[in-house]
Amino acid sequence: MAEQAAKKKMNLIQLTFIVAVNMMGSGIIMLPANMAQVGAISLLSWIITAVGSMAIAYGFAQAGLFNQRGGGLAAYAEDAYGKSGYFVTFFLYFVSLLIANVAIAISAVGYLSAFIPWVSSSPIATFVGVVALLWLTTIANFGGPSITGKIGSFTVWGVIIPVGALSIIGWFWFNKETFAAAWNPHGLGLVEGMVSTISLTLWAFLGMESAAQNSDAVENPKRDVPLACMFGTLGAAVIYILSTTVIQGIVPNMDLAQSTGPFGLVFAQMFNPFIGKLVMALAVIACIGSLLGWQFTMGTTAKTASDDAMFPGVFSKLNGMGAPVQGMIILCGIQTLFAFSTISPTLAEQFSALVNLSVVTNVLPYILALSALAVMMQKAEVPERKYRLNLFISTIGMLYSGYAVYSAGMEAVFGGMISMVAAFFIWAFISPRFVSFAQAGGETE
Repeated sequence: MAEQAAKKKMNLIQLTFIVAVNMMGSGIIMLPANMAQVGAISLLSWIITAVGSMAIAYGFAQAGLFNQRGGGLAAYAEDAYGKSGYFVTFFLYFVSLLIANVAIAISAVGYLSAFIPWVSSSPIATFVGVVALLWLTTIANFGGPSITGKIGSFTVWGVIIPVGALSIIGWFWFNKETFAAAWNPHGLGLVEGMVSTISLTLWAFLGMESAAQNSDAVENPKRDVPLACMFGTLGAAVIYILSTTVIQGIVPNMDLAQSTGPFGLVFAQMFNPFIGKLVMALAVIACIGSLLGWQFTMGTTAKTASDDAMFPGVFSKLNGMGAPVQGMIILCGIQTLFAFSTISPTLAEQFSALVNLSVVTNVLPYILALSALAVMMQKAEVPERKYRLNLFISTIGMLYSGYAVYSAGMEAVFGGMISMVAAFFIWAFISPRFVSFAQAGGETE
């Protein structure tokens, strides 16, 4: 029986693949167009992001080994900051997912415009298209989890196949002159160009904590979880760098910057408009599948928080199919407000604004979780050499995360601060549920 159970668990290669797939999803789908607005010099951001992301991934992998309680990043933060740290980390991470879903919907609308041009004809039309997709994927989840998971595991290939293929075969169409003309159209300095799109490139790596979240389903977690985090992140980094570099040498920079479907555009130029439309259709399917899965994940996450008395009881209510319908409706309403508040003249600008805000609200939980690693290691009494190595790498991850917050811009940082204020405001009212009379100093002699 023990041998059969071991065989059912994931090995290193399988876990690495899951990490890479979870990161790729739809995160890369609009990036070439946004990076082209700066120029090919923005590709240097990948160097910083790849190193920083690998440091973060390693820190999460180690934290996942020392703390295997449910809750992921929030559970890590709890080790150093108590229940308040758990809630603030969870709340900010949850807000980042709400915002990220709107960005995914915008990516889908961008590619959908190849078939329905009206949806990108004006900011209002884009808003209508985004909201329609948000509500469509929310309602589609009312049938419960049985179908949602199967759809997501299939549709993600709509992104992976064209992006992976471009990374390999695109070099046959690569033109040095096209790339040189796209390098630095705005005359930016080297450092300015290198840090110009850090928040955008980090967006593509969100989800790197997947290996630690699946540590209980791995054959040899102490060895495989850290390696899978590193290899998965490195593998995704290679594909990201190759695909966004080669596309700059095929499509003229101005055309790429104005595109609402960059990968469809490059395949149309490499082959023919039909292939371009096919890639567009795959991207739409992938984005809708990703959005479907994340909508359900947020609904179930909110239910878990409600069960733990951190969210209102309405989020715990399930329908006959096991779906938290009322909670999903509330969350989709909040996403609609996010979509309305970020309406921009162009689809790319709206996408960029949402990505920056999502990165800020996502990276703050990263910092909280990584900063708790020292406490975890002290409790576990790890050897001094291992302690110093882990602390050094996690510090790199925290420094990079801090700079990512800075580079996201004032508006995104302001939004992140408002989210943080909201978290502490809510905690002020629910904290008595988690503090006993004795802990509050109410014991009497």
